[in-house]
Amino acid sequence: MEERINKFVDMFFETTPYSENIFNAQNKIKAKLNEEYQKLLAYKSKDEAFEEIVYLYGGISSMAVLAGYSEEEIERWRSAEDEVKTMKQLKKELNGQRRRIYLVSLLAVFSGIYFIQGIFLSPYNFIFCAAAILLTYWAYVRLNKRERKFVSEKYDTEAYLYLKKISDRYLKRQLNGIALFFSAFTVFIFFMLLFAVFGNSKNAELKENVFANIILIEIPLYICIKNFLCLHIVRRRCNLPEKDRYKKNLIGMLVFSAGYWIIVSVCFVAFSGLGKYPANIFAAAAVLFALLIGLYDLIFRKRITSNNIAFNFRRSISAICSAVIFVGYNAMQRETWYTQPYINSVPVVAHSDDKITYNDETGVYTITASEDDFKILHLTDIHIGGSLYSYSKDIKALKACFAEIEHAEPDLVIVTGDLCFPLGIMSLSLNNSAPINQFAAFMRNTGIPWAFTYGNHDTESIASASKKDLDDIYKSLSYKTSGNLLYPYVQPNVTGRNNQLIELRNADGELNTALFLIDSNAYLSGLNEYDYIHDDQVEWYADHVKRLSEESGRTISSLAFFHIPIQQYRTAYELYEQGSGEVKYFFGENGEKMIDKVCCSDYPSNLFDKMLELGSTTGLFCGHDHYNNMSLEYKGIRLTYGMSIDYLAMPGIEDDTDQHGAELITIHSDSKWDVEQIPLKSIVD
Repeated sequence: MEERINKFVDMFFETTPYSENIFNAQNKIKAKLNEEYQKLLAYKSKDEAFEEIVYLYGGISSMAVLAGYSEEEIERWRSAEDEVKTMKQLKKELNGQRRRIYLVSLLAVFSGIYFIQGIFLSPYNFIFCAAAILLTYWAYVRLNKRERKFVSEKYDTEAYLYLKKISDRYLKRQLNGIALFFSAFTVFIFFMLLFAVFGNSKNAELKENVFANIILIEIPLYICIKNFLCLHIVRRRCNLPEKDRYKKNLIGMLVFSAGYWIIVSVCFVAFSGLGKYPANIFAAAAVLFALLIGLYDLIFRKRITSNNIAFNFRRSISAICSAVIFVGYNAMQRETWYTQPYINSVPVVAHSDDKITYNDETGVYTITASEDDFKILHLTDIHIGGSLYSYSKDIKALKACFAEIEHAEPDLVIVTGDLCFPLGIMSLSLNNSAPINQFAAFMRNTGIPWAFTYGNHDTESIASASKKDLDDIYKSLSYKTSGNLLYPYVQPNVTGRNNQLIELRNADGELNTALFLIDSNAYLSGLNEYDYIHDDQVEWYADHVKRLSEESGRTISSLAFFHIPIQQYRTAYELYEQGSGEVKYFFGENGEKMIDKVCCSDYPSNLFDKMLELGSTTGLFCGHDHYNNMSLEYKGIRLTYGMSIDYLAMPGIEDDTDQHGAELITIHSDSKWDVEQIPLKSIVD
């Protein structure tokens, strides 16, 4: 049809109230005028033909008569006898119908859920399914019943333009909702199949996984049903000319979405062996699909809308940012196992066959050494990120740990905190459970017994797993399960996340050394306002020293391990800088790049004074300050920083190799001990 003819007719109907009858008459008039126009084109130019049409049919009456309408019908169009709905009345009606649509949509989704549960879980769920279907049908019938009376109503110009506007809006949402549903459904099915085929899972675990993640389908399905019904009630009031084109476009969207994901699935099967992580094909495909849908929205959707929906830059940027934050936050909380192929390749490392026992009442592990010298490898600040982004650095950290373990062949590994780094800044991960499981698997493969203290990063407030969650994870991985993680199933009732005593005994059963693993806690309030070792922890330490000394008939020898240095580390370092004879230097340097050379708590702990009083502990070992690895003796107690493993937590630390390493503590049968640094660069190329 000639566009000028259409606009010419629309101009005369601008002030005429909208109804379906008038709409049909308007289209019939356009068709008749276009027929006359085509006849005139046989012997006139386009401009001359159009001027002739304007001259002959310059009023609504003449147009209508041409289309076969009587003067009475024309007058009825203009008549005010029938009620004409205003936009205010229309909005009130639509709001009421939308509330019913939300109910119908929810009930429809619940019907589907109960149906699936009836198949996989219990037939009794079919009862709920039947009830939900009946309620859905009842609500849908009520919705349609109310809609029938609106079909032949008249609307004023403002209300009609509003109907066109929201019709475009729901059309856009419906098409995008279909695309979202297809992508979510395909990804959901893919991951469930992956879990079923490669997860070695039982049927019960598969069912649990399905229903734990079915929300990925429920939400897009609800969006599709809701938008379809909303568009339906608008289109019943407003029979827009784009209706036929919309149907064709809808079919095209369905075919394109289905075809796209079928091709992606075929490509995945065909090329899954080309990379380490074939699942990432689907992630890349989802991003490309979203870009294609966005391109369609901007370029082609105008063909099926009354008015092309303008690109709202602010709204689009806000939506994109919100989506990135939402998806990113959820992605950073998910467990990823990119390091598992390397972990699976880690061999057993030679070590002494020491006897390990556990007291269920006290939570104390006892290691009975099989040889005169007992070797402890001290690792600290490993900082596993656990994400694809941190993968290369995580591999470097694990390889560094293995190089140290393989070189030292220790009898025990003690990690003084910050095993993981769930801050999301450098690692792009908030997950702190996957790194723990990964390191536990790594250590289980080496066969070396290990223990740890918590660091300030292990249980960050924004991390996916809480202190309670991590306690449950460590207990599930501990000695009764793994045979090498010495994590107590019983915790002392004092401040902290894990305060632990390990008794080291000689082959004859005599107590050699008490190993105290003390939680230095994390933060008091705010960033970098570090906590300290509290008085009840100090009393717990003192009680064990007194008990063991009484049982042994002598002051026992002990060593202590924690993450954040106590204030005496700072005091000793300042005295060393001043050249004071109160401290004795052994090895290392403090090269910390933060504001403070020693990042300890501003709150003093009584631990050091209690150690001086009891005379048992002769060595302290900590981490936290990644560039510090100095060992000083102060007031008869040796204060040693551990060389860090960290490749991730601090900018540029991956390339700063001098501070990477560990310490080997050798405890002799007479309780005397010595320690040596093992810089990583000295044992690897």
